[in-house]
Amino acid sequence: MTVKRTVSQFTVSGKTDRDKLSKLLQENRWFSELSPAVLDDLVAQARIRRLEDGECVYARGDSPDGLYGVISGAARISNSGPDGREAVLAILSPGSWFGEISLFDGLPRSHDTHASGTTELLLIPRRNFQQFLERHPELYPLFISLLCRRLRISFAMLEDSALLPLTARLAKRLLMHAHNYGQTEKDSGRTLVQLSQESLGLMLNSSRQSVNKQLKRMESAGLLQINYGQIIILDEQALGRLASGEPSENL
Repeated sequence: MTVKRTVSQFTVSGKTDRDKLSKLLQENRWFSELSPAVLDDLVAQARIRRLEDGECVYARGDSPDGLYGVISGAARISNSGPDGREAVLAILSPGSWFGEISLFDGLPRSHDTHASGTTELLLIPRRNFQQFLERHPELYPLFISLLCRRLRISFAMLEDSALLPLTARLAKRLLMHAHNYGQTEKDSGRTLVQLSQESLGLMLNSSRQSVNKQLKRMESAGLLQINYGQIIILDEQALGRLASGEPSENL
């Protein structure tokens, strides 16, 4: 995949931007329980970075520049092989955080990250982030939890690719994104996953056609609803049984 580097826009937070950042933090489970004073301090360190579709946030090998959170749009985490094929690890929706690993170990970025659609990102610059942690050491357990979750997800994906058929891997990936990056519909309370079928195919090392076939079967069985660029989870328990490899009469 070609790295599209353009000059993205950074802004110093005015009232509108501060409100966006505060809302993002309050809706995120790692930060929602922090005191208002700590949240205000975090917002004061942050900037908003605006990117167009396909614009590079950072590339593999780049030096770490800070911690990112998705305000709107999405962030596509991937790597490309020598033949140009892309492996997509995750599509991060609003409320998701990324980029923390390089901030803690000081090593270069391990993956490419691009904007998926017009995207707004919260950026806490590296120096600001380090100073912020010195002032608020109570944040360390939150980041340890975040890093452990990333590690568990990575191990699970390796295991799934070796042991599970496509149907189970697809169901499990949908649930993983629903639990970690999904959004809740205000009216119905149903979980919404912002993933295209092409992205799911890249994540699962499968064709879009094969993914589409499996999704259609799941939709016919009442497990989910397919919309353009998104999937709504209708029956999480049934999807969980499918993810565990349990056979289903309707599939």
